[in-house]
Amino acid sequence: MDAASSTVGVEEEFLLADPGTGGPASNNAEVARTAAESGINLKLELTRCQVETNTRVHSSTAELIQELRELRLGVASCAEQNDARLLAVAIPPTVPHHFPVTDTPRYRRIEENFGLLAHEQGLNGCHVHVAIPDRETALQVSNHLRPWLPLFLALTANSAIYRNTDSGFASWRNILWQRWPSAGPPPYFASTDDYDAMVAMLLSSGNILDETMVYWDVRPSSRYPTVEIRVSDIPATVEETALLATLVRATVMTARMSLEQGIIAPPIQDEMLRAAYWKAARTGIDGDGVHPADGRVIPVRVLLTELVDHIGPALEELGDHEFVTGAIKAVLTRGNGARRQLEAFRKHRDVSDVITELATATLEGCHRHPADFHPWAIPTADHHCSHLSTGEGRPQIPR
Repeated sequence: MDAASSTVGVEEEFLLADPGTGGPASNNAEVARTAAESGINLKLELTRCQVETNTRVHSSTAELIQELRELRLGVASCAEQNDARLLAVAIPPTVPHHFPVTDTPRYRRIEENFGLLAHEQGLNGCHVHVAIPDRETALQVSNHLRPWLPLFLALTANSAIYRNTDSGFASWRNILWQRWPSAGPPPYFASTDDYDAMVAMLLSSGNILDETMVYWDVRPSSRYPTVEIRVSDIPATVEETALLATLVRATVMTARMSLEQGIIAPPIQDEMLRAAYWKAARTGIDGDGVHPADGRVIPVRVLLTELVDHIGPALEELGDHEFVTGAIKAVLTRGNGARRQLEAFRKHRDVSDVITELATATLEGCHRHPADFHPWAIPTADHHCSHLSTGEGRPQIPR
């Protein structure tokens, strides 16, 4: 599998928050106008407290990290100019009874057809696009990726605090997101005809209004020649987003190598996959996970090791094996967004501490120069970079 043909791009969705209260700030149109004046193209999301950034297409992890840093810094500045704070968080920690819907014709149609689902949205994810030659390959790759989707969710979980309280879940966003009729893990599709028939049924029944409302967590993109993986919460930091993108990219490459060898993904039971999803949303990286392929209940860190072993040749082809193993070790040590939220909240049971922690994480490492990129450098608890190697050889994922 040629790494040069498996380029990657990332979409990050963010919350705009009131600097005083931490609640959602409903001024995405104003922030987008300011961003446009600075040369940043921001996409408006369903609710007025959300914006989305889109990277260019990348073949280098270091270059992807640098653009993600620049985008977060730039958008944070535009938000500040409009009396808002940019937060990389998957669901607002403190919220009103409903979110104002962005005033576009399409979003108004969604509001009319889906009621409170539209008004209780405000959910922010991260979408990774990996180049793929055709739709048939994209669907077969999607089948290969289905067993790993819960693990990507556990790794990036970043929505533990909701309505000023501990939700009891690392990713409460995922629990809310699955209320949409086309959200969650996709069915196992044997062919593009099967896929098209399912989408046609969803359209004719009114379950979706157009093909962009096919919200499955892995799907052939309706806009680009890519397979799109959209299961994750928005990661707390740039480096965690880059880790996710690299893992996804290598998993797609591994799936394509399997297909070239004539290996078709075995079907995974829907019930097993749902159980793995629920467990991932519940505990994140801090506990056990369920392997959807065989039902084993094992620590998430062991599942991560199995994934890295599985995609090892692709990581070597990309030159990113060292980065991935070190980055996983760092996030397990420091904690992902969910753990950071919970640690902040439990100090004083005050959501303002959570907002402060999220604001710090959002721009963590963003002021560093491109030359400061190191293969396995991720900020730890003291918010400084450290080389988390074991002292000899390649860093190892803690077991």
